[in-house]
Amino acid sequence: MDNNEQQENDLVATRQTTPTASPAEFSTPQLGLQLGLRENLGQFSLLVLVNGFVGAMVGLERTILPVLAEREFGVALKSAALSFIISFGLVKALTNFVAGRFSDKVGRKKLLVTGWVVGLPFPFILIFAPSWEWVVFANVLLGINQGLCWSTTVIMKIDLVGPKRRGFAMGLNEAAGYLAVAGSTLAAGYLAGAYGLRPYPFLLGIAFVALGLLISVFLIKDTHAHARYEAANHTTTSEKPSTLQILKLVSWQDRRLFAISQAGLVNNLNDGLVWGLLPLYLARFGVSIEAISAIGATYLASWGTLQLITGGLSDRIGRKGLIVGGMLLQSGAIAALLLGHSYILWYAAAFFLGLGTAMVYPTLLAAIGDVVHPDWRASAVGGYRLWRDSGYAVGALLAGVLADLVSMELAIGVVAALTALSGLVAAIYLQETRHNRSVPAPAK
Repeated sequence: MDNNEQQENDLVATRQTTPTASPAEFSTPQLGLQLGLRENLGQFSLLVLVNGFVGAMVGLERTILPVLAEREFGVALKSAALSFIISFGLVKALTNFVAGRFSDKVGRKKLLVTGWVVGLPFPFILIFAPSWEWVVFANVLLGINQGLCWSTTVIMKIDLVGPKRRGFAMGLNEAAGYLAVAGSTLAAGYLAGAYGLRPYPFLLGIAFVALGLLISVFLIKDTHAHARYEAANHTTTSEKPSTLQILKLVSWQDRRLFAISQAGLVNNLNDGLVWGLLPLYLARFGVSIEAISAIGATYLASWGTLQLITGGLSDRIGRKGLIVGGMLLQSGAIAALLLGHSYILWYAAAFFLGLGTAMVYPTLLAAIGDVVHPDWRASAVGGYRLWRDSGYAVGALLAGVLADLVSMELAIGVVAALTALSGLVAAIYLQETRHNRSVPAPAK
């Protein structure tokens, strides 16, 4: 008997012993709580705004730091120049899992505020850094900031909206974050081109972190009670797994979660390539810092904007087709970077890479919410994001080493092939999860 058959048997047994909540019971307020986007629009909107500031922090450096490494700090090796992404990705990945697990224990808001406090020194370090090692350290702080703040805003939105519009909610969340990344990338690139690589682009970060912290402290309310309310009205019960069991489920024991996690990892692997190597690749052809920023912002803007469509679309047509199609489209767009040296091609590749990512990014998060019981959903999201954001480190290391040993063209081609392979793995192992109520059963 395979794992999926066992899950279905467990589900049948659970339904025989567990009362099923009616739709009326599910929507009836308990202690003043209601699930739904309209019912929680005020808090949801504030969380969207906060996530915009979270994304803007990353946008400050997406074009500038690889160029800064070469021009101001004399870092010649591509693998060394991309070390800031490796430190960021590893720390963010680990922090994601900690955030997911601890938000189930202590609530969401405390972790959100902590993330902003840790991020406070980040823009100041980039402004005054005397050596490249300080830039790498700043990205350790940024990784913690992103892991705590982005994870908790994702979890809090899932808590508020309930199951019916989960994909749409994730589309809004990721759209806010990545449109802010795009806007910040474009603004920082303009300031760098007009006034130099430092300090002016990073002055924006002081405003971003201050506003994010103030809104989180004074206006955001914790949403843990909403998750407990949904769990109380859930149609199945679930034994709450240990930390190790969750890691096993997300990593390989549950085929659906494995397919989701590997797609997330490879998605951010290719984003690590675009973040770290693409600016250096374009600069080799004499492209200005402003134009490099504009091409990068095109990718991020199409990713951010189109998630407003793809997230809700996954609620209607399902998750699997968007995930598989999005990975394959990303692969083709990355490969297209090698076809010629023209601005039209680069902008087109950036747009379609953003479209493919928009098909995948919110849909993977919604699929996690479909599969996992609300009692330990935050921990599972953290486990998924552990794998997903480790892709930044893997992508930067792989791209940097291949570029140093062979060529940047080979690095781009290998990442395109890995992205296509990930799409095929998702096609084989990922079952449709929309309206799913089969909870993964931890191994005894």
